[in-house]
Amino acid sequence: MWHHVGHFISNPANMITAARIAASPIPFALILANEQSGGASWWAFILGWIFAATDLLDGWLARKYDLISRTGAFLDPLADKIVVLGAMFCLVAVDRYHWIPVALIFIREVVITGFRSYWVKKNRAVPARKLGKWKSIFQGVALQLALFPPFENADLIVQGGLWFAVAFTLYSGLRYLLDGSAATRLSGNINENADPDSSSAEKVTE
Repeated sequence: MWHHVGHFISNPANMITAARIAASPIPFALILANEQSGGASWWAFILGWIFAATDLLDGWLARKYDLISRTGAFLDPLADKIVVLGAMFCLVAVDRYHWIPVALIFIREVVITGFRSYWVKKNRAVPARKLGKWKSIFQGVALQLALFPPFENADLIVQGGLWFAVAFTLYSGLRYLLDGSAATRLSGNINENADPDSSSAEKVTE
């Protein structure tokens, strides 16, 4: 056990990812504390960009210094889901977001995670696509639009950004399911449309 703990600590990419998970209650608290502005605040907005930067940093470190690990492959997408879904639920709580689009994103993530876990137990890999990376980007942009103070009363922009993220999230999830159903195999590479970095990048995008 101590060997695994030591290996985790010696991996800065994993440490950054773990720190992002540990710090996730901070933006949640900021959103809830600014209920009168629909969760929008400069502190929450700036922190959102910091979280995005650390997300890029841990992946870059893992690839550049060959720190890719099973732990990192598990933690990184988990951190994304915790931060994104947690912030969205908080925005529902302060009446910035309606619960239906957030529920759609949540259900999609649960279904895809269960689907991927099912094939992992069978020693099969479903390939990651670039659509998964774009999904994460669009979700992050939607959140930043909601947290951006000048857009406090720009409901059309905020809700438009959210529903665009929902549509792309559902589309990427459908493509992931179709890929897995069409050809799930050990290599995890379906065709030339699959993400060429999916086998080497720490993040598993779904």
